[in-house]
Amino acid sequence: MKKYVVMALMALASIDLYAHTLTKPTGPVILTVTGNINITNTERKTAEFDREMLMNLGVVEQKTMTPWSEGVDSYKGPLLRSLMAAVGVDSGTLAVTALNDFSALVPVQDGKNYNVMLAMDINGKPMSVRDKGPIFLLYPFSDVPSLNNEVIYNRSVWQIKLINVE
Repeated sequence: MKKYVVMALMALASIDLYAHTLTKPTGPVILTVTGNINITNTERKTAEFDREMLMNLGVVEQKTMTPWSEGVDSYKGPLLRSLMAAVGVDSGTLAVTALNDFSALVPVQDGKNYNVMLAMDINGKPMSVRDKGPIFLLYPFSDVPSLNNEVIYNRSVWQIKLINVE
């Protein structure tokens, strides 16, 4: 009987371990997550994502206006909270860094309180670097008018390459 209990516990542990792993990217890495993360996919204890991996976190569509564009655009990508779940993060602050090394601090709580997304498509097309891509941290400005302020605008980093969890 003791043998079966040990085997059952080992089976449960392996299921839990499998549920908390990330695959390795097969395409070009467009986002690296570092710092206080619990789930990684590199020997350096970071999490690297290609476009397909990010889109597999669950794509949502958000139609919103931004201070940087005219009119309403349609954006698609995963929610920030989905990325945080994928790397095992529940709290803290994110240092979000762009390709030009601009960086902003974003509370993880923002992703819980609002449908903050990692926008990767605009109006049905992948976002190019020229168009704030490949990843743009987008708040739901049209749905939550109180987010239209300088603090949130400064957190809306585009051309994201790195997120460090502090």
